[in-house]
Amino acid sequence: MTTLEFTYHIGKVSKSLKPFAMKLTRDYEEANDLLQDTLLKAFTNRDKYTEGTNLKAWLYTIMKNTFITNYQRMVRKNTFIDTSDNLHYINSMESSTDNLAISSFAMNDINRAVSMLEEAYKTPFMMYFRGFKYHEIAEKLDIPIGTVKNRIHIARKELKDKLHMYAN
Repeated sequence: MTTLEFTYHIGKVSKSLKPFAMKLTRDYEEANDLLQDTLLKAFTNRDKYTEGTNLKAWLYTIMKNTFITNYQRMVRKNTFIDTSDNLHYINSMESSTDNLAISSFAMNDINRAVSMLEEAYKTPFMMYFRGFKYHEIAEKLDIPIGTVKNRIHIARKELKDKLHMYAN
C-alpha cells in the first residue's frame, strides 16, 4: 500500500476515532491530543500495518495503548518518594491499617444468611462454595445435576435478597 493510499484510508477511518478518544479521556483537548498522537504513531508505523486487515481495529488498538501508556506515565510522575534518611515512602501502604469492624459485621451477616437457608439449598451451595463441581455435588447428594444447579441458583438469589445492603 502506498503512502497516499494509506493516508486516504486513515482519513476515512479517523472520524470514528474521535468519540472513542472522548470516551477514554473525557476531555475535549486531551481527546484531540490523543487522536493526534494515534495518527502520528499510525503514520510512523505504517510499515507494520498488514494490508487487508482491519485498519479501524488497528487504529483503535494504537489509541487504547497510547492512552494507557500516557496514563501510566502520569501516575508515575505523580508518585512522590521521600528520600530522607528514614526512607519513608509517601505513597506506601505499609503504615496503613484496615478497619476490620466492617468486614466482621459483613461476615456475621453472611454467615447468618447462609444458616437461614433451607438445608436442601444450603448443602449444595456450600459444597459449590468449597470448590466442588456440579457433577461431584450431584453424585455426592444423589440428585440430578439440573437440580443441583437450580438449588445453587435459588440459594444465591435468596442470599442476594437477604444481603442487599452490601450491593454496590
